[in-house]
Amino acid sequence: MAKKAIVMGATSGIGMEVAKLLAAKGWQVGIAGRRIERLQALISQGGITCYQQIDVTSPDAPAQLLELIDKLGGMDLYFHSSGIGWQNNTLDIEKELKTVETNGLGFTRMVDTAFNWFATHHQNNSKARIACITSIAGTKGLGASPAYSATKRFQNHYLECLSQQARMRHLPIAITDIRPGFVKTDLIAGSSYPLQLKPEDVAKHIVSAIENGKEVKVIDWRYDILVFLWQLIPRWLWTRLRITT
Repeated sequence: MAKKAIVMGATSGIGMEVAKLLAAKGWQVGIAGRRIERLQALISQGGITCYQQIDVTSPDAPAQLLELIDKLGGMDLYFHSSGIGWQNNTLDIEKELKTVETNGLGFTRMVDTAFNWFATHHQNNSKARIACITSIAGTKGLGASPAYSATKRFQNHYLECLSQQARMRHLPIAITDIRPGFVKTDLIAGSSYPLQLKPEDVAKHIVSAIENGKEVKVIDWRYDILVFLWQLIPRWLWTRLRITT
């Protein structure tokens, strides 16, 4: 029997590429996102089983996710690729709050819904899995993108907490925290970030990490080295560095 995956944030970029790759590998895939025309366009290409329009910032989003799971006939993988962020050197409050709403509240709302569904419904012998796009931006506080960096750190810790809770409760739920570097998507369009990755290549790394049961995956090896070096920089020095584009 084919495994079943829900891809949240499948309307563009990494989420779209992961949905297409999972479908090509024989998964039954349900997709979700805010832009219904893009969901319908992806469905029309074939390979995707069903879709649901979902805005993760809406209080109705959990019920809509459960509806999508019913359409798909169950779920073995919940993949979360819904996030926003800006460089915000002027500290525009609206941008900061929108980022927190999506990457903090929306993320928690959807991941918790998936976790609780798995806790009560998953019957397969293999573990259910929640895999989420976070970012290397959670490694250190980035002054140019305060809310984005901080919410990504929140996501890193939250997923670690859920992984521990699943073990404490003896639940068959595994967690994968996916931390890409800078990817050529709408999120950073027009920026001059170095070492930008292609969404198609990132998707291949992601699906491989899921299939191999990785708990944390930094993409790619160059960013793995960068993150390691960042972690060695003491706070007093880090806050004196100018990291922006």
